[in-house]
Amino acid sequence: MSGIDITVLDGASKDLDDQLVDLLETHSEEAGSPFVETDVSIKATEAGKLLGGLTGKAHLGWLYVKLLAMAPAARGHGVGAKLMRRGEEVAREMGLVGVYLDTYDFQAPGFYEKIGYTEIGRLPAAGRSSAADMVP
Repeated sequence: MSGIDITVLDGASKDLDDQLVDLLETHSEEAGSPFVETDVSIKATEAGKLLGGLTGKAHLGWLYVKLLAMAPAARGHGVGAKLMRRGEEVAREMGLVGVYLDTYDFQAPGFYEKIGYTEIGRLPAAGRSSAADMVP
């Protein structure tokens, strides 16, 4: 393989994403672990007004919580915990083994611990540690 070009694209590329998913799906099927994703979307409302929501992907036996966000007025009232519990119920209904997510230290790591989640890894925030601590 000579003459390989590596190109940085401007912004997101749905076309590239689709092509990469095709490559992953083909490989995973050949390996006996089909890469099937199912979108999960859950919202909390009151009187038609959005209080918050959870979105994620179910794949390879797990539910990945991509986004969990609350309107400012809904924070601290248990809405996030209710959304996470419903996400866990959905994961069980789908026959998944569990739920995982990532968060930042300025967001809500204490919230996740409070509702029973355990930290299994930590990446240093950019600009907050020495270069020796950074992932290559």
